[in-house]
Amino acid sequence: MLRKADFPEVGDLVLCSVQNVKNFGAFVTLDEFQNREGFIHVRDVATGWVKYIRDHVREGQKVVCRVLGVDADKGHIDLSLKQVNDHQRREKVQEWKNEKKAEKLLEMAGSKIDKSLDDSYTEVGDKLLEEFGTLYGAFEATAVDQGVLKGLGVDKKWVDALSSIANESIQLPSVTIGGLIEVTSPAPDGIDRIRESLESGLKGDVAEIDIHYLGAPRYRLTVTAEDYKIAEEELKAAIDRIVGSIEGSGGAATFKRKEET
Repeated sequence: MLRKADFPEVGDLVLCSVQNVKNFGAFVTLDEFQNREGFIHVRDVATGWVKYIRDHVREGQKVVCRVLGVDADKGHIDLSLKQVNDHQRREKVQEWKNEKKAEKLLEMAGSKIDKSLDDSYTEVGDKLLEEFGTLYGAFEATAVDQGVLKGLGVDKKWVDALSSIANESIQLPSVTIGGLIEVTSPAPDGIDRIRESLESGLKGDVAEIDIHYLGAPRYRLTVTAEDYKIAEEELKAAIDRIVGSIEGSGGAATFKRKEET
């Protein structure tokens, strides 16, 4: 179903299904807009002179187009294929796949409280689209913090249903960085002091920090976070905590970004 506005706006990228190809252009339907009909003039199919239009577009093909013009009164939508580069095409296709997945997740959430997909859109889906722009974006935000739903005034039964589905189904993007840390202590209770220093390195609250024993005095330290900037900040903070702790008790610690074999 994938609810959108009745018509796209000029400049939008839209996913289309090619229905009929003529020498003068191609007729398509817009997958995200209730299969409204659009038209790609032959001059907008490809850069340069197009000798055979079917070398560029054919019936049954899925294409990503840019909206050139919209006449809502007449129901006309003019499109361009040549004004979309490969990167934009890949991103749009991925966005479409994400939205198809998110609509299925909305349906699953609704089924938890005996709501149809239409009811789910009416009661909460349209509000999520208005707030986040995409359903998938709403599910990603919910997977991070269900408080975003409460802040929108979403009913508790929907908060619980959506949060449950988001936590089960959304794999949040992340990066992992790390390296090798060597920790030593000459103190009689050096083992305990090393353990305490390593435990201090695990105290980050915005990233997942892991320390694995490789064989004294070497440990693998890794940090997983939502982006490189946060990961780098948390890695530095973890190293500083470990170094500060062990040096405070007369020991030493060194960190190398790349493990030695």
